[in-house]
Amino acid sequence: MFDLYMLENCPYCRKVMDYFDAHDIQYLKKDISNPENLNMLLKLGGKKQVPFLDDKKSNVSMYESDEIINYVKSKG
Repeated sequence: MFDLYMLENCPYCRKVMDYFDAHDIQYLKKDISNPENLNMLLKLGGKKQVPFLDDKKSNVSMYESDEIINYVKSKG
């Protein structure tokens, strides 16, 4: 399962979430308006930017909506 660090009003986050929802991809929303999620984002990625995908299973993390979507597509 993917962790997606996001903000509800972010259009790039919405792009990723819409893709995930349209393709029945399971993920956990980690809204960074919650300080705990923001702290984890900074620990994992080093900057306050969303969307940020964390794939613990494959030990892969990334920013940028298009890169996230392409990565998930490549996972099948």
